[in-house]
Amino acid sequence: MSDNQVAERIESDIKSNDVVLYMKGTPVFPQCGFSAAVVQVLSHMGVKFKGVNVLEDPSIRQGIKEFSNWPTIPQLYVKGEFVGGCDIVREMFQSGELQDLLKAKGVQVSQAA
Repeated sequence: MSDNQVAERIESDIKSNDVVLYMKGTPVFPQCGFSAAVVQVLSHMGVKFKGVNVLEDPSIRQGIKEFSNWPTIPQLYVKGEFVGGCDIVREMFQSGELQDLLKAKGVQVSQAA
């Protein structure tokens, strides 16, 4: 895939899904601890999200880093906005910020944990 095609696919994913997690592995079978931690946080809150396995496509794996200007995976997007990686998501969850952000953006959270 060309750089343009990669960027278009990423834009399409984050525009057509309220919550997207670019991760190593899948939500059911994460293949790194950081991806697993973010899946656990989102699942704990009952947030529906699309997982994109960057291990399946090297161009997406590199493309998402360039798209967000963020060097690591996982990467969480909410309503098209880049939120952050594992440490940021974990800190936001622990402080209640993540729940507030999701609610403010109109994303269904089944548990205010």
